[in-house]
Amino acid sequence: MSYCFSKTLASSFDEAVSKVTEELKKEGFGILTEIDVKETLKKKLDVDFRKYKILGACNPSFAYQALQVEDKIGTMLPCNVVVQEHADGRVEVSAVDPIASMQAVENPQLSDIATQIQSKLRAVINRL
Repeated sequence: MSYCFSKTLASSFDEAVSKVTEELKKEGFGILTEIDVKETLKKKLDVDFRKYKILGACNPSFAYQALQVEDKIGTMLPCNVVVQEHADGRVEVSAVDPIASMQAVENPQLSDIATQIQSKLRAVINRL
């Protein structure tokens, strides 16, 4: 089982970030964190890296449900979505597969929640 699903877009990096953020909102997700990996690596290590952002997406309703059935599930939240620009100029968007990431948690009540979140994240990626 793959731990994520991805799609390559015919757009600029900034357009991809905006589009995925907009599509996540349609599915009830907000962006809690935005990590600019390129900027961080330049600042901390003085190395050059491609455009790469990690968006920490959260659907409050599903987060609340998951926290009610598994008190330490916050260690796996939020759902990360990556936007990266490859050397050839392609822009790729990848989202974590919550079913794959939740396999380590032995709580059957999380399975239905993870399936619903997976469906929403797949819909986001498919609409890009």
